[in-house]
Amino acid sequence: MATITSQTPELSRPRRLLVLAICCMSLLLVSLDVTIVNVALPSIHRELHASLSDLQWTLDAYTLVIAALLMLAGSTADRLGRRRVFQVGLVTFSVGSALCAVAPSLEFLVAARVLQAVGGSMLNPVAMSIIRNVFHDPRERAQAIGLWGAVTGISTSLGPVLGGVLVDGPGWRYVFLVNVPIGLLAVVLTALFVPESRALRPRRLDPVGQVLVILWLATLVFAIIEGGRRGWTSPGILTCFAVALVSFAGLIIYELRRPEPLVEIRFFRSVPFSGASAIAICAFSAMGGFILLGTLYLQAVRGFSALHAGLYFLPMAVMMLVLSPLSGRIVGTHGSRWPMVIAGAFLCAAPLLLVGLDVDTSAGVVLASYLLFGAGMGLAGPPITNAAVSGMPSDQAGVAAAIASTSRQIGFALGVAVAGAVTGAGAAEQFGPAFATATHPAWAISSGLGLVVLVLGALTSTRWALRTARRTAARLALD
Repeated sequence: MATITSQTPELSRPRRLLVLAICCMSLLLVSLDVTIVNVALPSIHRELHASLSDLQWTLDAYTLVIAALLMLAGSTADRLGRRRVFQVGLVTFSVGSALCAVAPSLEFLVAARVLQAVGGSMLNPVAMSIIRNVFHDPRERAQAIGLWGAVTGISTSLGPVLGGVLVDGPGWRYVFLVNVPIGLLAVVLTALFVPESRALRPRRLDPVGQVLVILWLATLVFAIIEGGRRGWTSPGILTCFAVALVSFAGLIIYELRRPEPLVEIRFFRSVPFSGASAIAICAFSAMGGFILLGTLYLQAVRGFSALHAGLYFLPMAVMMLVLSPLSGRIVGTHGSRWPMVIAGAFLCAAPLLLVGLDVDTSAGVVLASYLLFGAGMGLAGPPITNAAVSGMPSDQAGVAAAIASTSRQIGFALGVAVAGAVTGAGAAEQFGPAFATATHPAWAISSGLGLVVLVLGALTSTRWALRTARRTAARLALD
């Protein structure tokens, strides 16, 4: 049975834009923290004596927990109130960030990253649900989502630049401290200006579904990250893969039988929604590996400072900043087909430039690759988000937005895990010239993911696909 949402009263345009800006502050926090930490990894490696797999966990402990809890956060916000859950998330995220900044050991740092992620899981899907309920006009909503995507792009790509400034200046711990004042300011602004909204008949909790999601993601990513070090055929790794497979199958079977599931499997009857989820996983998987390996290559192989390495990501940041709102406007007026197809072409071409990466690869080639990749991600963001929330009933905005955000986080976590596994622990531990050669298969995989984005972007925007979206929305509205 579908939930019924309380109607957000019509707000003035300046008030709507202010709410959008506040929601974008939360996105800035979560997205920035995904990538700002990358540029600090060599410093964390030296100070806390971390291995490559340790560094992967520093990233994936964050993205994994967010991915596992996003859907619970979305449905909880529909139940308890979106503004209330949003504020709790901001406070929790800020506390976790402060603890990361004072971490005395890698284990403490990873634990604090988990707390950060618990707060972060309450931000993006809830903020998207707030936007969905505040912007009633479909075209204005698409433009708002485009601006939202621009913040994703700029925060994700400027993370390495800002991180470089902080690491080379006061130190790597400040990449976490920078979140605290932004988070506290967002808490105050939310209390003052964001209207409360909730579902009048909230969905029931689904503890079994939540446990299955956590089991699936945790065992899958653990097996990928630790497989190279422990052995791919070791009993522990094989058991983790088996648990991940059984958990995933069990999740689908169980959720299909629940009237109010944690993961609304019926959404996936819509080809554009299913395609958007798959595209998000592929695109952000490519991005996770791209940024991880690119940052380590520039600092550990080329010997650049953290700031110098971060500046290499500026072309990516600029392209995402410029093209994301443009893509949002195109989606709002002409649909998602061409932005998605062109995005896939860029995401396929960018890693191909780095398949032969070595110590002497020219700066022009590296910068061109980053520029193309940023263009692809900038164009891809708005169509993914718009497909996830625009075709669904407004009363299920929280759940739909959570699934879209979960797909991004799953993709990023898998990208980091696979990139490290493919590169190989042996070459990576040395972080020398052999590391550049060891990355070649990872770039090829990233290019293949871009090709998948291109194909899915074309297939999921056909008339047949759009008809499945309309039928799915109609069925959901009747349930």
